[in-house]
Amino acid sequence: MAKMKKSSTRIDMTAMCDVSFLLLTFFVLTSTAKTPEVHPVDLPASTKETKIPTDDILSITVGQENVYIGIAGKEDRKDILTRMGQEYKIEFTEAEKNAFAGLENFGADIREMKTLLAKSPSDRMQEEFHKGVPYKDSLNNQLASWVRNARESSWQRKESFLKVAIKGDANEQFGTIKEIMNILQEQRQNRFYLVTGLRSDDF
Repeated sequence: MAKMKKSSTRIDMTAMCDVSFLLLTFFVLTSTAKTPEVHPVDLPASTKETKIPTDDILSITVGQENVYIGIAGKEDRKDILTRMGQEYKIEFTEAEKNAFAGLENFGADIREMKTLLAKSPSDRMQEEFHKGVPYKDSLNNQLASWVRNARESSWQRKESFLKVAIKGDANEQFGTIKEIMNILQEQRQNRFYLVTGLRSDDF
């Protein structure tokens, strides 16, 4: 009886490698990197999901009764800093404005901003340099000034209404959040987003 010659089985994986590489490239290009925060907070849970705009928006983070600000857009940040400097009689150099443009969120007194911007990019994000934007003193309510200048910048430069998002820690007292809302409403900023964390219905 004649024996059949055994042949080795060879699987061509070239097509599979191509597909895997294309999928990897797709996810890398479409993913969004998380913005580093000077003061991360634990968001309250919610079952509803609302997409927050990424343009012309100012975010206010509240944690441990301190306030931190985030401004979308590098050119927006530069223009708003210039306006804040004019209000508080502080002249920022072009290098300082460029440094501030790379600072996506902060919690520093405007009078300490030049010292902060003089530090290296990695040191600028250290929490010890961000004690919170002043807002409790009616004579030094810098949060109100940031909001006002951001609104004026958005309208005068782009004829766009500024959007505001409030991101509060889940353990934050409501009185602090209400105080922030009052500051916004005094400037007729009556519409704003409340940022929450998504959870399932049966959580």
